[in-house]
Amino acid sequence: MADNTQHSGKKILLLSVSAGAGHARAAEAIRAYAAIADPASTVIHLDVMDYVTSGFRQIYTDFYLKLVNHAPTLWGYLYNFTNEVKRDSSIEKWRRGLERWNAKKLLREIQSFQADAIICTHFLPAEMLSRLIARQELNCPVWVQVTDFDLHRMWIHEGMAGYFAANQEVAFRMRSQGIAAERIHVTGIPIMPAFAQAPTRAICASEFGLDPSKLTIMLMAGGAGLGQLDQLAAQLLQMRFEQMDEAIPFQLIVLCGKNTKALQALQNLALTCPRRLFPIGFTSQVERLMACADLIVTKPGGLTTSECLAMALPMIVNAPIPGQEERNADYVMEQGAALKAIDNLALEFRIRELIAHPQRLNTMREQARRLGKANAAQSVFDIVSANL
Repeated sequence: MADNTQHSGKKILLLSVSAGAGHARAAEAIRAYAAIADPASTVIHLDVMDYVTSGFRQIYTDFYLKLVNHAPTLWGYLYNFTNEVKRDSSIEKWRRGLERWNAKKLLREIQSFQADAIICTHFLPAEMLSRLIARQELNCPVWVQVTDFDLHRMWIHEGMAGYFAANQEVAFRMRSQGIAAERIHVTGIPIMPAFAQAPTRAICASEFGLDPSKLTIMLMAGGAGLGQLDQLAAQLLQMRFEQMDEAIPFQLIVLCGKNTKALQALQNLALTCPRRLFPIGFTSQVERLMACADLIVTKPGGLTTSECLAMALPMIVNAPIPGQEERNADYVMEQGAALKAIDNLALEFRIRELIAHPQRLNTMREQARRLGKANAAQSVFDIVSANL
């Protein structure tokens, strides 16, 4: 990866929060690029939740995950409520006080590291550091990377050196919140450097035993929102051309992540349809699997969406979490890079339509390619380094 930026071996601290995987993945992407571009620099990544009390961690991460998985409508309400509540309201003062009381260990760690710059991929550390800056207890620049295609009010804080936005609309919203235009950089959302290396379909397909010439659909574990993965895979593989008893010829990759039960069920199903179903467990080679695919069915998290766009991979989004994922889904659908399926039948119908109209799938691919920002991590690191 070519890079003409001059780096100087500085100390950069990345702060994320393990409320969902996206914030940490964005931080890790920046760290991975930094290791390639400037090995002389010391770049470390801390999860804020490792430095707070166990009670606060349970409230902040465990409660969040329970809400989005079991009460998504309630989470959507809270997302909108916290976006609109006034900063000087009693509930906001109570929340900030709770954060201060629980973050003393984190603040000591930050001060001991003596960073030349800090990059926050979650709004919580940005808010904590904003207070330190206001009290003149922190004098290094703090940057904020927004990790969705929407801007929630809680991302905006006084004293930040700059903001990184996913797209022009997020930048527009930042300016409307009083952020100076010169402090806003439209970089995209950081993803791992491997997504910028564009592995060829033929090479990657041979690695996984796939036929590179056959239409390939990829289903990620987030597809559980449409039902059990093995049942959904079976339904898709049973699809036949209308008015003829002939299976629609495509391959199906199913990423199960750490769901070993789903992986076993899919492996059993694969025995009944050899060379059509390819179940994959946890893998660090998602970009190589995406290189084999013509279409992906996935939840529209900010990082996953950015990875798909970087790989010019059209999406069918399903079961978006109300709030940030709904906004992500809206963005890629408005831009023509994705469709939405609300249930299994909708998913089957959309796949049938795209197979019947391949030009539409090609158009979606070109729109995804236009939106993709595979080098976002490079852009973020280079901008921060250039301002030291």
